[in-house]
Amino acid sequence: MKFNATEIPGVFVITAEPVEDERGFFARMWCREEFAAKGLDPDLAQCSIAFNRVKGTIRGMHVQLPPHAEAKLVRCTRGAIFDVALDLRGDSPTFRRWTSVELTAENRNMLYIPAGVAHGYQTLVEDAEVFYQISAPYHSESSSGVRWDDPAFRIGWPLGGPLLSQRDRSYEDFKE
Repeated sequence: MKFNATEIPGVFVITAEPVEDERGFFARMWCREEFAAKGLDPDLAQCSIAFNRVKGTIRGMHVQLPPHAEAKLVRCTRGAIFDVALDLRGDSPTFRRWTSVELTAENRNMLYIPAGVAHGYQTLVEDAEVFYQISAPYHSESSSGVRWDDPAFRIGWPLGGPLLSQRDRSYEDFKE
């Protein structure tokens, strides 16, 4: 695996390094030792998938607060998404900045999002599926987020008129 740092400290685009032969290829997509060596959270508490029927769907921007903060490793296993990490760590030099990457089933790239960084994505095609590896169990009382279109962040979503959950639509304006 190649760990490509983004402008947000602790956020990485991870690229598979396939070993090919006449059958196809094999690639490691997660390794506790490699993640720990890079200073990334190597714990794995749960895996989840999200299936999205409609192009333009936005899920996010979600963050799990302490004491149940979580790191995520995200991969698009069907279709394509515009994946976003938004730094909400108050002590970070990139506080309130975001970065994005296009994840597709074809490119097999992954985005690592550390604890304290909000995550969300917009589907670029119909029937997109996203696979999450998460470092901590979900706790509803620690679940939080910010609005996808909050002017404090100016996230440059590629598609207009998104399909959103009521929860994602209802977050108040960001306050530090």
